[in-house]
Amino acid sequence: MPERTISAGGVTLAVSDEGAGVPVVLAHGLTASRRYVVMGSRALLRGGHRVIACDARGHGASSPAPSPGAYGYEQLSADLVAVLDALGLERVVLAGTSMGAHTALRLALELPARVAGIVVITPAYDPATHDDERRLARWDALAGALRSGGLEGFERAYELERIPAAWRASVATALRRRLATHAHLDAVADALRAVPRSRPFADLHALERIECPAVVVASRDEADPRHPLALAETYARRLPRGRLAVEDEGRSPLAWQGGQLSKVVAQLAREAW
Repeated sequence: MPERTISAGGVTLAVSDEGAGVPVVLAHGLTASRRYVVMGSRALLRGGHRVIACDARGHGASSPAPSPGAYGYEQLSADLVAVLDALGLERVVLAGTSMGAHTALRLALELPARVAGIVVITPAYDPATHDDERRLARWDALAGALRSGGLEGFERAYELERIPAAWRASVATALRRRLATHAHLDAVADALRAVPRSRPFADLHALERIECPAVVVASRDEADPRHPLALAETYARRLPRGRLAVEDEGRSPLAWQGGQLSKVVAQLAREAW
């Protein structure tokens, strides 16, 4: 991907900016990088969209945050605004996965005039369980395993044996490929501790204030239990102009299919623009 850098909040963000047309900004999930939203698909570009993708602070080729705790949604949202400002983008369609989805929703709440439409891919933020000590302990264990054991340590701590056999190999391959893209693994470890402790918004009622067209892309729990289908359904109900998109039973998750996911984003962009 053609790359440029943008300075924001004490970090240098690696950004790709390709194509022309309706601007679509892609925001990835925790431990991923900018390729891992539409999985390298070029369908949006071929469909006449301007596609902007950014490595979040500490991820991919972007630099680490100035302090280990500076990976919260306040900083992530501000980084995204800095990217829009640097590229002269007043209004965009946002498509984000997990951490990126929560960041996009926060931006839509803070600056609604700048968000024409939003694709919320596999949300995981549940205010009701956010402070659960067992949940946070698991994230801390992943952070410690990555810091002390690198990619292999992280994979062991991820407990792949809990993934159904039908999907285990795909998940293992995705983990290795995603983690191999990072220039600063210690920064990713810091993010693994900080992001799960940050709240993108206070409660799910906040979603009722987002008036732009929205699609929530869910995954069924058999393949992706860490992004519960029931939670995604709740997001879709709360968003005033939201709807749910999910794969048929027994199929690979829609969120893993870059070409099919790009079609969902493109359709939302047509509605929103």
